[in-house]
Amino acid sequence: MGETGPPADYEALIRVIHERYDAMSRAYQKIALYLTQNPNDVAVNSVNAIAQKLQLHASSFVRFAQSLGYNGFKELQVLFQRRLSTAAPGFEARKTALAGELGALSGRTEHGLLHDLIVRDIASLEDLLTGIEPDRLIAAVDLLEAADNIYLIGQLRSEPVVHLMRYILTMLGKRCVLLDPSGGLATHMARAMGPDDLLVAVSFRFYANEVVNVVDEAAARSVPVLAISDSSLSPIARSASVLFAVPEHEYTFSRSLAAPMCLAQALTIALAARLQDGARTPRIPTVTRET
Repeated sequence: MGETGPPADYEALIRVIHERYDAMSRAYQKIALYLTQNPNDVAVNSVNAIAQKLQLHASSFVRFAQSLGYNGFKELQVLFQRRLSTAAPGFEARKTALAGELGALSGRTEHGLLHDLIVRDIASLEDLLTGIEPDRLIAAVDLLEAADNIYLIGQLRSEPVVHLMRYILTMLGKRCVLLDPSGGLATHMARAMGPDDLLVAVSFRFYANEVVNVVDEAAARSVPVLAISDSSLSPIARSASVLFAVPEHEYTFSRSLAAPMCLAQALTIALAARLQDGARTPRIPTVTRET
């Protein structure tokens, strides 16, 4: 940081990380991503424990902190500890507490796997509830309501989220276009978007290249972008008009979509409430007739 010294508080540190992220080495990007996604856990865990979780050497964290102007990682960690005094519990703390409440199961039985998934999903949903800013939700629904056409793109494991949104938005009478990768036409279809439309993009690690490219091109043409991703350091974050960062704390095969699916439902239900004159229990039309 030169003569100005290292960032003095958590918010300033996060801003510096964002500014430098693209120029960081792969190892430093891995550290930066963890710091931004797990601030509470960074505050309470030792550097050795964090390094082991990321499969990096502890010295990498020391060098990372020094590259930002700190004497070592402990000096950087103090910023996270100050923040923790007013923050809600982190994902790991929630998961541990919930496992105790629900009763920890031993062994890798079928029911034990279900138990572990439920514990992680509840912790993720609680994280979502405490981490989402009300003004951001309002801004996102503003975009959905104002858009002439809503284009949606999500590939790989993000695809179910945009399919759910397309279904509900279509039933609400919004004109929707799913940028489906089949046939290789998603990028070409996206070129029909204009400034009065909206692109809804969902992408998590590892980010689909086509999704990133479509988001960048849309932003370059002044198309508003509503993005759902796993970090404010995500490659689709920089082009987002409104970004929802829904951290994925465990990069395993069993990564759940519970939190992003819940967020997608919340956004579309909030839109339904507006379109139905602020109804307390907005109704989503169905394609089948009730009996």
